[in-house]
Amino acid sequence: MPNESKLIHVIGIDTSSVESFFEAKKKPIFKAERISGPKRILDSFKTWLKDKNVKNHKFEFISTDKIKDFLDVLKKEEKNTIVFSGGDPLWFGIGRLLIQNFSFSKLYFEPAATSFQLAFSRLGKPWQNTKWISLHGRDPLPFEKAIKKLPSSLVVLTDSNRGGANEVYELLQSVRLEGKYDFWTFERLGYQDERIIKINSIKDFPKDIDPLHLVILFKKEEPIIKSEDLPLFGIEDSVFLQNSECPGLMTKKEVRVQILAELNLPEKGVIWDIGSGIGTIGLEALRISPRLKLLSVDKRVGSKNIIEENARRLSVNPSLIIEDEALKIFKENKITPNLLHPNRVIIGGGGSNSSLIIEEVFKLINSTCILIIPLISLKSISKLESILKPKVHKLSISQHQSYRGISIGEDIRLSPLNPVFILKGEIQ
Repeated sequence: MPNESKLIHVIGIDTSSVESFFEAKKKPIFKAERISGPKRILDSFKTWLKDKNVKNHKFEFISTDKIKDFLDVLKKEEKNTIVFSGGDPLWFGIGRLLIQNFSFSKLYFEPAATSFQLAFSRLGKPWQNTKWISLHGRDPLPFEKAIKKLPSSLVVLTDSNRGGANEVYELLQSVRLEGKYDFWTFERLGYQDERIIKINSIKDFPKDIDPLHLVILFKKEEPIIKSEDLPLFGIEDSVFLQNSECPGLMTKKEVRVQILAELNLPEKGVIWDIGSGIGTIGLEALRISPRLKLLSVDKRVGSKNIIEENARRLSVNPSLIIEDEALKIFKENKITPNLLHPNRVIIGGGGSNSSLIIEEVFKLINSTCILIIPLISLKSISKLESILKPKVHKLSISQHQSYRGISIGEDIRLSPLNPVFILKGEIQ
C-alpha cells in the first residue's frame, strides 16, 4: 500500500464472511479517520466493532448510497478514508466515479470477488468464457445482440427499476431462445439469506425477489428433438444447429416461409440449395415434398456436418451435401448424374460470384425451373436482373421486412430483421 497521509483506500468486500474480513483488514481500518460504504456494509462493520468491544476509536461514518453527497464530503475535507465496496470496486462499482473525481495518486484499490464470480462458484461452474452485459439504465438492444451470438453463458446485471430478472426472462422469450438456456437468479450473494433459484417458467419467479440480484443464462445441451413435434415448415430458428463461429447467420423463419412459398415445390424433382449455410431452406423443402432430391452446397468449413445434423433433426435425407466453392463444383463436375438437372434452385449468400454461378446453373437447366435468389444488397439487384431478364420467361422482384417484438418492461418494441429482396425467375 502506498505511503500517503491522506489516502482514499477502496476495499472490495466479499460479504460471505464480513467478520473475518474486518479482522484481516483491521490494521488499515484503525488508521483511518473516515469509514464509508453502502449502509448494509456499514451496519455489518458497526456490529463487528461492537462485538470487538471497540470504544476508544471514533470514526466518521459516511454512506455511499447517495453518491453525490458522498463525493462532495470527500472533496470538501481530506481525511484518511476507507471506502468499502461490494466485490471489485472497478467492475461496475464505485471505483470509476472515484477515478473521475480524484487524482489516481490519492487512490488505492483492493478488489474482492465480484458478484458473478460468487454466482459461478455457488454452482461449481468455470466462468473464464462467460460473457456479461448490464441492463442498468440501458436499452435492451445490447442484450438482444449478445444473446443472439449464443454464448455458452451470459451474466446479466439487472435493473430492478425495470423489472429485474422478469425483464430478462421476457427479453429471452421475445427472441425465442428461452428453450436454449437455463435461467438462474442469484439474490443477495454472500449474505446469510442469499437465495439461488433456477427459473423454469414465469410462475417460478418469487414475489419477494430482492433488488440486489443478478441473472445468469447457461446454454443447455442440445435437446433431443422429435421431428414429429415440429410443424411441416416455418420451423423456429432455435431448432437448428448453427455455426458457432457465426451464430445467427441463417435464413430467418419469416424469410424461409416466403421463399418456400415462392418455390411452388413440385411433388418430385431436383432442388439445389447453393450457398445453403446451415441448410434450412432445402431441408424444410424436403419436409414439404419428401420425394424431392436435394443438393446442398456451402463453402464454409464444417457446413456439411451442420447440415447433416439439421437433416437428422428434421428427419429428412438430402441426396448430396458438398462442402466447397460452387464454381469449383461445376468446374470439377462434382454433381452426381441423378442431380444434374434441377427443377428448383436457390442461390443464397449474395457473394460476388453470384452472376457466374447463375451462368453455370443455366447450362444445366433443361426443363421447367424456378430460380430464387434472396439478397440483402440493393446494388446486387440491378446487376443480377440484367443477367436473368433475357434468360427467364418471367422475372419478379419483391421486398420483405419482418419485425419481432422485444419486451421493454411492460411495453413491447418492434425489432426489425434485415430486409430481404427476393428475385424470382421462372424458366419454361
